[in-house]
Amino acid sequence: MSTILKWAGNKSRIMPELLAHLPDGDRLVEPFAGSCAVMMNTDYRKYLVADINPDLINLYRQIKEHTRPFIVVSLSLFTQNTTDESYYRLREAFNHNPALPLLDRAAHFLYLNRHGYRGLCRYNRRGEFNIPFGNYSEPYFSLEEIEAFADKAQRATFICADFRESLRMLKTGDVVYCDPPYHDTFSKYHTNGFGKDEQVALASMLADASEKNAVVVSNSDSEFTRHLYRTFNISKVSVSRSVGVAAGEGKRASEIIAVSAFLAASDGAAQ
Repeated sequence: MSTILKWAGNKSRIMPELLAHLPDGDRLVEPFAGSCAVMMNTDYRKYLVADINPDLINLYRQIKEHTRPFIVVSLSLFTQNTTDESYYRLREAFNHNPALPLLDRAAHFLYLNRHGYRGLCRYNRRGEFNIPFGNYSEPYFSLEEIEAFADKAQRATFICADFRESLRMLKTGDVVYCDPPYHDTFSKYHTNGFGKDEQVALASMLADASEKNAVVVSNSDSEFTRHLYRTFNISKVSVSRSVGVAAGEGKRASEIIAVSAFLAASDGAAQ
């Protein structure tokens, strides 16, 4: 299932590899919502989906709770605002109009994502969305994806929280999938960024969580990340990427999928 948003690091293309590592369970917990590709391509009974980006969580809540009005407002933005001038006008309203209703703000977010350069999501230190106009001839309006998401979202709870808060909400037996901003790749995702200290704190919490929960983590493939998850079982995957790839490397990059030792041992015993 493809996703509502264009998203750097979208997991849709590597779902076969991820599904090989994600075990059965009652609830999947995702502390980094991203495009929700994993939620849309798995079949857990319940989901807890979190992200530190309030605009992302607001989008998902509005689609879940007000599907038809969201589609109407969003489609109107797409059909009536096709120039770079209209893009920057809507971006200005998104950044500086505190009276913008939450439903309209969610529609603006989708519009900016689909019309902005490469579908990137980036904010400056003042919290302003600052991606330039993408100059696409016919931006895609993801109607099918919105409708499918609205149906699946009835199983999900969406919260605006950082990974520390969402991981503290774990229940024994939850399956955890973490797709954080990648080390040295997507670290400037939201306002204050996601540097080495955050990577270390996340890895430490996941190591603790793995004593009672199945934990699966994606990240860039580097000496640093391999050291962070040295107690996990690590697989390497090659992925297609248009963002964060150095000149001369084409459009592929290496990532890791780290699986908690507890889960890896359980899989081995089952086989």
